[in-house]
Amino acid sequence: MTDAQALAAAQAALAHWGVSMAPRLIKNRENIVFDAQGPDGQRAALRLHRPGYQSDNAIRSELWWAEALGAAGMVVPQPIRTASGDVLATGGALVASLVTWLEGKPLGESGIPLAMPAHEQEVLHTALGAELARLHVASDAMTPPDAFAREILDLEALLGESPAWGQFWKNPSLSDQDRDLLLACRQRLLGVIGAHARSGGDFGLIHADALRENVLVQSGGVRLIDFDDGVFGFRLYELGVAMSQNWDQPNETALGAALLAGYESERGLPENAADLLEAFTVMRALASCGWVIGRYHDDHPAVREYAKRAVFMARRLLR
Repeated sequence: MTDAQALAAAQAALAHWGVSMAPRLIKNRENIVFDAQGPDGQRAALRLHRPGYQSDNAIRSELWWAEALGAAGMVVPQPIRTASGDVLATGGALVASLVTWLEGKPLGESGIPLAMPAHEQEVLHTALGAELARLHVASDAMTPPDAFAREILDLEALLGESPAWGQFWKNPSLSDQDRDLLLACRQRLLGVIGAHARSGGDFGLIHADALRENVLVQSGGVRLIDFDDGVFGFRLYELGVAMSQNWDQPNETALGAALLAGYESERGLPENAADLLEAFTVMRALASCGWVIGRYHDDHPAVREYAKRAVFMARRLLR
């Protein structure tokens, strides 16, 4: 959908909230996101949901989750109901939702080194670890409705023959040698993550996309946005996602330790948490290597970059 088409769809969707002011496009990628005005004049984020990615029920479940997290004391975007009292606007070109706006600056951007001093990076990763732990504690305390539905990202969905994010070993940028390396890494991860699963490894609702762009920093604290990828998954995969963009940071080890320390300040971790964090960080890199397949043409830079990162991290893990 072109930006002009997206803007027209957004203005049509906002009519469900009784809003006529034109929104401002923020991003036109998976979901299309706008900086918009809510029905009471408050700043809000309008999302036009990508067709075929999440069902209406899954989106409603995400928004119910957000309300439950808010009731538990967490600061996350809250759904704003339409004039008819629904959390979704349907019937137009795209399904739309409107959520409250959270102030703050993103922790950073993918592929760009973190700008703040190393000590501040570690402080923010400690805060992020604690926030993710609070998310898991609050999620476990919820009693979801019978219709609640989110995908399950278990061992099979991560490392089976048909992973949820694609067969990463078939990324077209991989050489035969690279493919063999990723398949060897897959076997290693099946052993490590499989043992974690068999031992009753912590598993439940996770944000699953705590990348820098989805972590807002304000007054030294952090807040999570964009729960669209939320799933039932391994809690330590959550931390691996957060670490996956730090693979080339010179202080990567210190950032991982800070993330674990923050998490453990709110929720327990297994004794081998550091090893599992490394495994789940590599797991996310492999998943992303599969995710780009078919989303971009074969020689697109993103396809090559995700493959390059996966190969580097797999080689390091196997070494």
